[in-house]
Amino acid sequence: MTRLIVITGSGRGLGFSIAERLAADGDRVVIAEKNAELAEQAAATLRERGLDATAIITDIADKASVAALADAVWKLGGADGLVNNAALADGVGGDAFWDLDEDFFQRVMTVNTYGTWLVSKHLYPHLAKKQTGSIVNIASDAALYGSPRLVHYVGSKGAVLAMTRTMARDAGAAGIRVNAVAPGLTRVEATESVPSSRYQLYEDNRVLTRDQVPEDVSGVVQFLLSDAAAFITGQNIVVDGGFVMGH
Repeated sequence: MTRLIVITGSGRGLGFSIAERLAADGDRVVIAEKNAELAEQAAATLRERGLDATAIITDIADKASVAALADAVWKLGGADGLVNNAALADGVGGDAFWDLDEDFFQRVMTVNTYGTWLVSKHLYPHLAKKQTGSIVNIASDAALYGSPRLVHYVGSKGAVLAMTRTMARDAGAAGIRVNAVAPGLTRVEATESVPSSRYQLYEDNRVLTRDQVPEDVSGVVQFLLSDAAAFITGQNIVVDGGFVMGH
């Protein structure tokens, strides 16, 4: 049976790579993206290749928008899987925790942590009705490394890792699996503003020395959504070329 997978923040970068990989493998995908132009362009790109993609404009930090997403997905037949990829990452680094703007800290936490929970809350009934399915939360190895001058982003992604475990316990009785993937610094649009010194830090300390690209992550997400991972839940897979180990 063809699955319907919702991928948030999939108008570009890592999210689009995930949607592209899943669609190419035969899944129907929902491009849940805040930027209308990116959403429509991403869905159109996939449809031009004969793939099944639907764009739904979604602000994951707005409960009315997320409720509308859930309603629209019901009309498509209901979700079989969810990838919580959307996050505020553009230009978030640079300040030590004592210099960080209060409103910006709250905004990053709201989008990255609250938004991940909110989408999961509204799409859980889809998965529960089918008594199957999988949620994959995109975290970050920054939460394991403790990246400097990123306390808001690190805090938000650390919360996603912690929530993943509780979500897995809550959802397990319904046969629903919840896992996380923690990518390292990946070459995508959202990381273009990352200082060169941070890229150099990763390059100097990775076991695998090449740049990390979205395809390094999308395959792991695909695996966690698949029957090959049918007995895996509450776990985090670090995908960063060996930059962080032992977590």
